[in-house]
Amino acid sequence: MSNALRVAHGEFGRVALLDMDRHLVRHAHPHCHVLLKVEGADTHFSVRNDLAPLTDRSAVLINAWEPHAYVHDPLRPRTVILALYIEPSWLRGFRPNWAASGAPGFFEQAVGDVSPRIRQLTHDLAFSMVRVPDGRAAHEALLAELMIAVIERFTPWRSVSVSLRGLAEHGIGDHRVRRAIETMRACPGAVTDMTSLARVAGLSRAQFFRAFERSARVPPRLYLNMLRLEMAVSAAVAGQDTFATVSDRLGFAAPAHFTRFFRDHAGATPSEFRNVAGLTRAAA
Repeated sequence: MSNALRVAHGEFGRVALLDMDRHLVRHAHPHCHVLLKVEGADTHFSVRNDLAPLTDRSAVLINAWEPHAYVHDPLRPRTVILALYIEPSWLRGFRPNWAASGAPGFFEQAVGDVSPRIRQLTHDLAFSMVRVPDGRAAHEALLAELMIAVIERFTPWRSVSVSLRGLAEHGIGDHRVRRAIETMRACPGAVTDMTSLARVAGLSRAQFFRAFERSARVPPRLYLNMLRLEMAVSAAVAGQDTFATVSDRLGFAAPAHFTRFFRDHAGATPSEFRNVAGLTRAAA
C-alpha cells in the first residue's frame, strides 16, 4: 500500500516523500505542484487529459488549480516520489513575479527534462528528510535551491507579465462564484450538494457549473474536495484534533470514509501523515 515516508511543512507549503503503488483520484491544489522521481519504477500522472511521464529524466509540473491524478501501473514496482506543494507567497520572497506561481500558465508544459542539478537536489532533499527528519533549516535551504532551479528551467519567469501577477493575487472575479466559495470555506463539511451552492450563487445548477469552472478553473466539487483535503492535511500535521473530530468537521459520515478520502487524494492515510510529520514537529 502507498505510504508517506516523510512530510515537511512550513511557510513554503509542504513537501511529501511518498512511496506509491496505487492510484490517486483526480484532484487539484491551490499551489504550484512539482513531482520528482527519487527511486523505483518510471510512472505517469494524468494532467488535464494528457499522460505526463515521471522518470529519472523528466519531472511532472502542475499549475495551481490544474486537475491531475496519479496513474499507477499495477504490473510495475513501487515509485518513491518527492511531491512539492509550494506557496506563492514563499516564492515571492525570491522574486516578486514568482507569486504568479498561483496562476494558470506558470509552467508552460506538464513535463520537463530535469537537469543534473535538479536531479542531485532532489536526491539531497529526499535523503535529508529521511536521515535528518529534524533538520528543518537544511530542508528549507535545499528546497529553496531546488525550486529556484525548477523555476529557472521550466518557466518563462523573466517575462511573467503584470496581468498574470494580478490574476494570481486577485483570484476569482465573478461575485456569484465568490459567494459560493465563501460558503464552502466557511464550513466545507456543511456543503452537502451542488444545487444548494447554485442557489447561494443565484444561478441554475447548469449556469453555476459553467460560471464556476470558468472562474475557478475547476468544477465546484473538485474545489470543495481541495478545501477539505487542505484542511485535513493541516489537521493531520498539526497533531491536535482526533481524526474522528476532523472527519466530523469536514462532513464525512464516518472516520473510515475520511481515511479513504485522504488516502485517495494524498497517497497515504492521515495517521501516516501525522506520524511522519510528527518526527519533525517533535524535534523542533
